[in-house]
Amino acid sequence: MEILWVLIALVMLGFVLLPVLRRRRSAVGLVPPGHPDAADPANYGFAREEELDVRMPGPDQDLLDVLDLVQRTQDYRAAQQLLAGTEADGERRWQRVQAFAGAASLELQQRPGGVDAVPGGQWLRVWRAEAPKDAGGAAVHAEFLVQQAWRTATPGTDEFRIIMEEAKAACGEAALLAPGDPVPYIVELSVARGLACPREEFEQLWLKILDRAPAHMGAHLAALPYWCEKWHGSRELAYSFAEAAAARAPQGSMLAAMPLFAVFEHLPEVNLVSGFYQSEVVTRAVHGALHAVHSARPDDPTQAHVRHLLVFFLVRGERWAEAMNQLMVIDGHVGALPWTLSPDPAAEFAVYRALAVAGYEANGGSPATLPH
Repeated sequence: MEILWVLIALVMLGFVLLPVLRRRRSAVGLVPPGHPDAADPANYGFAREEELDVRMPGPDQDLLDVLDLVQRTQDYRAAQQLLAGTEADGERRWQRVQAFAGAASLELQQRPGGVDAVPGGQWLRVWRAEAPKDAGGAAVHAEFLVQQAWRTATPGTDEFRIIMEEAKAACGEAALLAPGDPVPYIVELSVARGLACPREEFEQLWLKILDRAPAHMGAHLAALPYWCEKWHGSRELAYSFAEAAAARAPQGSMLAAMPLFAVFEHLPEVNLVSGFYQSEVVTRAVHGALHAVHSARPDDPTQAHVRHLLVFFLVRGERWAEAMNQLMVIDGHVGALPWTLSPDPAAEFAVYRALAVAGYEANGGSPATLPH
């Protein structure tokens, strides 16, 4: 009798697994390089994985040139001049402050120093020492401390709190040096999240940003996590924040894409829902983001953030041609969500890019059929 039950169980398991195996056989997947069925991203002019720039989401040649100069010479003055000439309330200043701070933080991680060794990021310490009243250097220092806290300490520990309290003081100093600049307050949004500031205090900080740059996409991206379920809010609060931003978005603003970021922040760790990435809530958010990038100014630096996240959702939703259209714009840079959440952002991006190419070609696409 026991053998009979085992046989019945095996037959039932076969009925369950057979459709899954059939779907997997026809699904798009990755094969080893050199395989006859392998799709080659290089055929589309995409950068090799080792050439992908993890420092920023999209191109900024002036920033790249200055970063290379500063890191090669350890002289901060080129960075000081670049920030001094960058529009105070624009998106690019926020991204450049992040990039300089990230470069200094990464240098310090790679070269922590010692008895006889100079620690990495020394140029930032010299910048603050020699130009203590420089607003750009103050903002970079504040962001550097924030990144150090998240990179080197665990939220909730004394070490994390000490670094974040120092970052908060640095944000206040940077704000005093440039009263109209929203960047110090944007940096402080991450501090407020890390220190679990009360909602009333967070909302007062947010009002200071709205007074200075109400349509600042970077500020909204920095504020959203606070309202998310995994931090100090809920799914409903995060969606409400994102949808309100999209509703008041000026023509050509990336704020119309905010609901997609809210969806991303609340993705289930294990997705058991068939067709989740074709669901109404995801489709509506993707369409809002597509509208934003299609109507964006070509020089808007925040569109790269949106395009990177679109690649993630379009590949998951098996919308291969649309994913390829985004990749043609942003390939070469991977310093954005969702890739930066991975220990190896370039490798994570390369996997999704390869899936997009494979899916596109499996449905009749080729380099010749892709608009350039």
